[in-house]
Amino acid sequence: MKKHVIIISVIIIVGCIIMMIPVGGTDVPEEETIKKKKSMDLSEFSGNAPEKELKLLFIHHSCGGQLFADPGEDSGENCIYESHPNGGGLRTLIENQGYSVHEASYASEIGDRTDIFDWLPKFSDKMEKVLKCSNQDKFHAEDDERNNIVAFKSCYPNNNFVGRGEEPGNAEGPELTVWNARAAYAALLPEFQKYPEVLFICVTAPPLAGRLSPEPICKHLARKVLNKPRQKRSNGPLAREFNNWLKAEDGWLKDYAEKNVVVFDYYGVLTANGKSNYCEYPTGKHRTNSHPSSEGNRLSAEAFVPFVNRAVRRAGLVP
Repeated sequence: MKKHVIIISVIIIVGCIIMMIPVGGTDVPEEETIKKKKSMDLSEFSGNAPEKELKLLFIHHSCGGQLFADPGEDSGENCIYESHPNGGGLRTLIENQGYSVHEASYASEIGDRTDIFDWLPKFSDKMEKVLKCSNQDKFHAEDDERNNIVAFKSCYPNNNFVGRGEEPGNAEGPELTVWNARAAYAALLPEFQKYPEVLFICVTAPPLAGRLSPEPICKHLARKVLNKPRQKRSNGPLAREFNNWLKAEDGWLKDYAEKNVVVFDYYGVLTANGKSNYCEYPTGKHRTNSHPSSEGNRLSAEAFVPFVNRAVRRAGLVP
């Protein structure tokens, strides 16, 4: 009797484990492909390093921290890493160009909130602190010492659009639609216009991974029995549409007269420059993690260097 109980118990335990095994991770189909658009052309400006030191502040969360980090072991805190397995090495590359690099991320007043609808209150209410930020909640010591360049990036959930929404959109959201996001970015331009001596670099949010996460086998089998299709992600084309608008010459900056705002298309690089509307450099065992790999971040870092050198010249920060 005791032996039978043990056998039954083992069978139940094994069955439970099997039922929890994830299955069904699949590629996300492209229901509608929206082609990439050409970014602002900065080719008339030199891509060489500037001849004087410029202070650059990058406001970011995990993906931005990994983009900045050197490849290696996970070393750092609050998403400001010295090294990381997904490291792209951007901090080292731009420091070698003569830039003084500063960061704000999680657990700081300037870096803690970086979603699309957070930027307007941050830049309208805290711009002076943004320009003085040297690292997290530390600020430049001298009264006249300020950042020359402010790069800011939302993370990949900000490409998880729920729909196109209605024109003209609401700058406060809260629903993440294409039109609400457009309204939020449009509302930033009057704030940036007040600081023509500062270059603002909008770094587009990285794309979502192009594979669906595996699901427990019990859920998978239940759907099959009930003949219910798995819910499919369809926000890739909406992300492409929004990021096209953000970076294109006839998009976000079309009617902006100043030269102190540019867009670095991180989203575009990580979609392999338009191969799909999803991340072509995902991470994780099943390639479902939207944090870009070291390769994707390295390619992005290499593209950023000449981009920022050209942008500072367009903005008139250096000859």
